[in-house]
Amino acid sequence: MSDAAVRNVVIVGAGPAGFTAALYAARANLRPLLFEGPQPGGQLTITTEVENYPGFPEGVMGPELMKKFREQAVRFGTDVVSEAVLSVDLAHGAPFRVSGSSVLAQARSLIIATGASARLLGLADEDQFMGRGLSACATCDAFFFRNKRVFVVGGGDSAMEEANFLTKFASEVTLVHRRSSFRASKIMQDRLLANPKVKVLWNQEIESYLGEPGKRLRGARLRDTTTGAISEHTVDGIFLAIGHDPNTNLFKTMLATDPKGYLLTKPGRTATEIPGVFACGDVQDSYYRQAVTAAGSGCMAAIEAERWLDEQPGGHD
Repeated sequence: MSDAAVRNVVIVGAGPAGFTAALYAARANLRPLLFEGPQPGGQLTITTEVENYPGFPEGVMGPELMKKFREQAVRFGTDVVSEAVLSVDLAHGAPFRVSGSSVLAQARSLIIATGASARLLGLADEDQFMGRGLSACATCDAFFFRNKRVFVVGGGDSAMEEANFLTKFASEVTLVHRRSSFRASKIMQDRLLANPKVKVLWNQEIESYLGEPGKRLRGARLRDTTTGAISEHTVDGIFLAIGHDPNTNLFKTMLATDPKGYLLTKPGRTATEIPGVFACGDVQDSYYRQAVTAAGSGCMAAIEAERWLDEQPGGHD
């Protein structure tokens, strides 16, 4: 099946960035088409309560927030395709071809909002505990662990930063690292090791989570990577700080990326090096990675796409 008309805007991705881009594009009468992919709503759909998104003083559940995003975008005229994009052709310029499993769309402009995925340990029951004591974002969830004991897993700059941040809330922060030395920068290591609220468990890795699946996590079983010895630890929360992977597989041979794999855009903009192609949200932001900043960059992408279309011969339909 094909979407016969050439669309002014096609958006790939359905997190805060994608739906905000769709909302702004729809209100500009661009009649956008959005592919919402395999995880509609992005990472917020595996988040429980969100308390740091403006406009919700009592907090809001992540899935409910993304439901509202979607409803608002659709209300103003966004067409949503509930399937993943399988291939994209950017080599021949606009109209760009975007292929799903059953829909082939052509786009005068393309907005990429595919986000990034937190690296997980791949252990059994990991999905069951996510949002129930297990988190991949200290900035998002630290508040829920005030005066609690938590683990942070990792050994890079992100782990150092998250552990230090958590000491503002948690009563005790323990960094669990599978090696005998960190790979973080020296300044970040020094800052962490000087913090009296942080302990380090060297040469340890999580073998399994403790708790009943679907209920609150209550701790972890650790394995010593040098001796193989097993130990059990009771904690209130575990933060995975082993990095993120931008969802750029569809585009990394067509668009420039930074050393971490995030799409490169013009400074302070969402425009990529291909005219008419824009990137917003966590797929091009390795620094903030927040719902509110993703939404803001989705707004930017839609405005840039609209202005770019206006500059083309014949404008937009």
